Amino acid sequence: MERIGVGIIGCGNVSDIYIKNLTTMFPQADLAACASRHMKRALSAGKRYGIVACSVDELLRNPEIRLVLNLTTPDAHYEITRRALLAGKHVYSEKPICLETMQARELQSLAEKQGVRLGCAPDTVLGGAVQTSRHLLDSGIIGRPLSAHVFFGWHGPEHEHPNPEFLYQYGAGPVFDYGPYYFTALITLLGPARTVTAMACKGFEKRTCTCPGPHINESFEVGTPTHVTGVVEFMSGVLVTVTISFDIWGHGHPFIEIYGTEGTLRAPDPDGFGGGIEVLKAGEDDFKKIPIDFAYTGNCRGLGLAEMIQSIVQNRPHRAADTVAVHVLEIMHAFLDSSTQKRTVALTTTCERPVPLERRGL
Repeated sequence: MERIGVGIIGCGNVSDIYIKNLTTMFPQADLAACASRHMKRALSAGKRYGIVACSVDELLRNPEIRLVLNLTTPDAHYEITRRALLAGKHVYSEKPICLETMQARELQSLAEKQGVRLGCAPDTVLGGAVQTSRHLLDSGIIGRPLSAHVFFGWHGPEHEHPNPEFLYQYGAGPVFDYGPYYFTALITLLGPARTVTAMACKGFEKRTCTCPGPHINESFEVGTPTHVTGVVEFMSGVLVTVTISFDIWGHGHPFIEIYGTEGTLRAPDPDGFGGGIEVLKAGEDDFKKIPIDFAYTGNCRGLGLAEMIQSIVQNRPHRAADTVAVHVLEIMHAFLDSSTQKRTVALTTTCERPVPLERRGL
């Protein structure tokens, strides 16, 4: 198996699962070095996992590193990805691809000019649950999809994240933090979208970190809407009602429910790779559990990067593609723009529905 040298930029919380999986689960990646804008974090990660720690500049100059995994915070995604592309590296970024749609298009053009690949999380849509759901829809188990309902709600990351303030600022919040999972899953299941009509609000002006760590009991201002709800019209004609919120203590809604001419399909939370799938067929009274029969049901973050490496080696399109990420970014902005402008927003980007993954995986 041909491998590609990978360098990680960004050594925060999410880097641990990536490093673990890339060194144990996905041999396509030859993890060569890690770097951070905060050198102390790079040194800590390097010592913990036995990999070379260096500065961002040193990593980008390293000829053995052909692909950069951008795990910085969302506000730095554009800068780091742009620098890596200019250095002639392929880039796979954590979500979102960057904060502004215009910047995302610039990165696309730059990657094409440089002759390198640009990919983006989430890769949970390549996991067993979403891929099984995709197969069921494609097989016609519920007939032609007509409409759907998406619901994600909890009371925010300040209870679990040791430094949650950035998750309540522009470029984050529930839309940009969790929206990528849901909108990427919807595109995987239903194809690209056409319009968005939405409303948004803030439930609380201030939040307090309750997660153990250096910021416990610290309060901070909320700088972005924390509850959004709206309707996405897909190119296929499917209408999807979406609610994503950091203002909800609990609820009883399914994460994704798709209604077709011949039945209903319930899919699990696309923030994970596994979960339960249920189908109710026309004329039946109860939902029936459907077993997952595709690979990857545990925490397999890094799968999208590994698939991208394999696609580079095989000279074919990669599935966690920049076109999907840019379309998702515009959808998320459209939710906030529609609320602010009190109008339906017509989307200007589109993408191909990603090709399904093989049952056995990579």
